[in-house]
Amino acid sequence: QVQLVESGGGLVQAGGSLRVACTASGLTFSGYPMGWFRQAPGKEREFVAAISRIGISTYYADSVKGRFSISRDNAKNTVYLQMNSLKPEDTALYYCAAGHYLGRNPGSELSDYAYWGQGTQVTVSS
Repeated sequence: QVQLVESGGGLVQAGGSLRVACTASGLTFSGYPMGWFRQAPGKEREFVAAISRIGISTYYADSVKGRFSISRDNAKNTVYLQMNSLKPEDTALYYCAAGHYLGRNPGSELSDYAYWGQGTQVTVSS
């Protein structure tokens, strides 16, 4: 059974930093592109960042480019999202997602991902 478990969310002041992590089990982690999405109250889930299977390629939403950084450690079955210069509008539930096995470039659409975590809350105060 595939499980994705996010951790590291919390409350931070605007301008601060936070790193969230997602640890996977039940799958061959290095075979999956990984992504992060977020959903704010009353809004649709949106793409944040994605990384290819061995971490060579990364992709970001325009709203986080230059502030967020995605990385992965295949030995630990974990993907990270480092968030710097946080803004109140970054407040959301952050979800980790695993793409399709041996998929090439990770996508930015919900349908590009097969497995999802339960989410970790990130709240940025002004």
